[in-house]
Amino acid sequence: MTGYTSWRLPIYAGLAAAGLVAGLALGRVEPVALAAPFLLALVAGMAAREPEIAVRASLDRDRVIEGDEVTATVDVSSARGIERLELFVPLPSELNAEGGPTRAIRLRAAEERTVELKLGCERWGVFPVGRVLFRARDTLGLRSWEGTAGEPRPLRVFPREETLRTLVAPLETQVFAGNQVSRTRGEGIEFADLREWQPGDRLRRVNWRATALRRSLWVNEQNPERNTDVVLFLDTFAEVQAEGRSTNDRAVRAAATLARIYLQRKDRVGLVGFGGFLSWLVPASGTRQLYAIVEALLTSQVVHSFALRGVDVLPPRTLPPKALVLAITPLLDNRTARALLDLRARGYDLIVVEVSPLELVAPPPGSSLELAHRLWRLSRGALRWRYEQVGVPVVTWREDVPLAAPLEEVNAFRHLARPA
Repeated sequence: MTGYTSWRLPIYAGLAAAGLVAGLALGRVEPVALAAPFLLALVAGMAAREPEIAVRASLDRDRVIEGDEVTATVDVSSARGIERLELFVPLPSELNAEGGPTRAIRLRAAEERTVELKLGCERWGVFPVGRVLFRARDTLGLRSWEGTAGEPRPLRVFPREETLRTLVAPLETQVFAGNQVSRTRGEGIEFADLREWQPGDRLRRVNWRATALRRSLWVNEQNPERNTDVVLFLDTFAEVQAEGRSTNDRAVRAAATLARIYLQRKDRVGLVGFGGFLSWLVPASGTRQLYAIVEALLTSQVVHSFALRGVDVLPPRTLPPKALVLAITPLLDNRTARALLDLRARGYDLIVVEVSPLELVAPPPGSSLELAHRLWRLSRGALRWRYEQVGVPVVTWREDVPLAAPLEEVNAFRHLARPA
């Protein structure tokens, strides 16, 4: 701890000394009587000793969902007692303490007190919480001692997920078992078609109703259930922020939602953070992969960079053949646009979910920026047209629309574009 002396203490010392000198010089007791309170306060301030304080901070849990509350507990004890003890818990702007992060208490000798703070988690991320700043004062407030206690521990706030009922089905499946019905024919439970019996067909595949109608053996064909490889392509080159909202926040929530639901279907899911800081996770399945993806999303941030970058810098295992690539991007950087067109040219099943920044940068009516804003919107429309010309569906996810709406647009687009 570091000790401090109030500015009043030297003034009290001067007043006490002046009263004593005046009393001796004048030979009267009145100046001494006036100086006595200042002298007593001076003696009390000089007699105050450094307190012995024990401070320990803890959290009731270290993993929460965006919008939940966490209880931070600060346990304080002192052997000598403290007239006034002020506690301050430093918090990032994404965490909000009910009643503020500062508390003031009084401790008796050998007393233990517990102070609780309700923390509201307003945004996803990893935040250090647990460090406590304290200040102890004596009875008259003439001397104080300040110090720090506790080690900051990471509080992981997971992004809030969207509600989805259906997902985008890939054009091709993999060879492992899963929940996605394959377009190929094979052993499965989903009916595909009828065909005439051929030598080697199993008896249990004979369709006896069709056989009786056509007076020859006919068998059922099934579509097998296979898994898929899904790669979430997160654009972190640029973002738009306004009034505590940003396109990157919504993109992270969408990626977390899609990762969880695809993994529940026994698919393999990977992650590519494509931006100034490049990161990736090789497609895998299971709960461990879900936690790995969410942990990677918590530390994802937009890093501005001028380096030219393409998909060639990614390891080949991050983009397996026949993978469904779901690109979540605000379409603000040309490097991302070129990389996605390159993926389509290589034959990947690509879907672009545009996180719309238009609601965050709308110019005021009648301003001189309206023309520039219209030209910018036209350039974005031209980019979407380029994607559509190469067969890439581009759907716009607006701020006041649930994620399920643009995904349904993708399914409708594929249903209409499917050849007869």
